Amino acid sequence: MYNPQVVDVIIPVLNEQNAVGLVIDEIPKNRVRHIIVVDNGSTDDTMQVAKDRGAIVLEESARGYGNACLRGMSYIANATDPKPDIVVFLDGDHSDYPAHMPALLEPIRVGNADLVIGSRALGRKEAGAMTPQQIFGNWLATYLLRVLYRVQYTDLGPFRAVSYAALLQMEMKDKTYGWTVEMQLKAAKLKMKIAEVPVNYRNRIGVSKISGTVKGTILAGYKIIQTIFRYL
Repeated sequence: MYNPQVVDVIIPVLNEQNAVGLVIDEIPKNRVRHIIVVDNGSTDDTMQVAKDRGAIVLEESARGYGNACLRGMSYIANATDPKPDIVVFLDGDHSDYPAHMPALLEPIRVGNADLVIGSRALGRKEAGAMTPQQIFGNWLATYLLRVLYRVQYTDLGPFRAVSYAALLQMEMKDKTYGWTVEMQLKAAKLKMKIAEVPVNYRNRIGVSKISGTVKGTILAGYKIIQTIFRYL
């Protein structure tokens, strides 16, 4: 029999007015309690679109992917009761498929995992959905994690589910591009149960704030590698 658990979703966004509504619409509402959209300084109508879809909308003025995720976590810690069993992180650019969420939740629900990564490497990608530098960066990061932390990952995909207890134990700190790899290496260091499930990936709506610019790509790559070595 299905054992229902409390699931909250955190979606960090920056100028995603054309995408965030579609993302929220595709989330399986029967599996989720709160959809928390954290706006990281949008200058368009992202916040209003999310509010119109019934999401809890928070503002985080300090720029950075990690800052937005930490703001969502702070809301859960201080403003929700009961606390969730599972937290899902999902991008707001419509590149992920929220319909895959049950597959990410299942390993945690049955006790086989503390952290589940939605792996784009194991799923199907639309042509052009990931740039060559993204593909290479993911390969390099997962290779370093395998060599240095003895853990097998195929992706640093942003679509992921983590038990709330494990998330607290990780004591997440990164405020920018190192957020995803910090979570994955801390799970390895803490000897948590880790799983990956295939997820499909499509071309995002709009331009990526990271891979869409040379500067963003370089800064993200540097921060990811720096984070990997910092926690050795």
